[in-house]
Amino acid sequence: MPRPRVYEPDQVLDAVESLTVASGPSAVTIRAVSDAVGVSNGALYHTFESRSGLMGRAWIRAARRFFTLQHALVDQALADGDTRAAVVAAAEAPVVFAERHPASSAVLWAVSREELLKSDLPDDVAVELHDLQRLLIGLMIRLADALWGRKDAHAVDSITTCIVDLPTAIVLNRGRQSNSTAREHLRASVRAVLDVGPPPR
Repeated sequence: MPRPRVYEPDQVLDAVESLTVASGPSAVTIRAVSDAVGVSNGALYHTFESRSGLMGRAWIRAARRFFTLQHALVDQALADGDTRAAVVAAAEAPVVFAERHPASSAVLWAVSREELLKSDLPDDVAVELHDLQRLLIGLMIRLADALWGRKDAHAVDSITTCIVDLPTAIVLNRGRQSNSTAREHLRASVRAVLDVGPPPR
């Protein structure tokens, strides 16, 4: 069987995900990925520049997959005319993502964006990480506007509680992605926050 070539980056990033699933992010080294894919260390350094660049690229790919899914779930709920369901769908997206893309999910939640930004990232990877944050902020503004006709900081903060803080606390930090009761708790918590709504302007 011919050896894969490094300019097929998805094979390299697949190996990063597999190593993360098997042994955690600390198992992802240039040598381990080199052995898994069958390319030289030098070829990986040439393409990804560093171990941080390799992890950053894998994380960005996973995050783009996640945001594509999350936006699709929100779009479907909004198309059905249910704005509250759209917020619940955005909050549940990490659970759905773990079901559909378990390896990408492992990378996305095992390493935080903040950890990556503190590492020695190539400049283009750091720029992409900042751009991804804008996608999340844009979604939160969109949901706040759809629910309350508001785009101010207080309204967006309430959406942040629903689609970032609650999923992190109830599901992600406790490894409960496959726990159906935790999922019900998440839905109920999001609805409770929406019942209260944001503070006045």
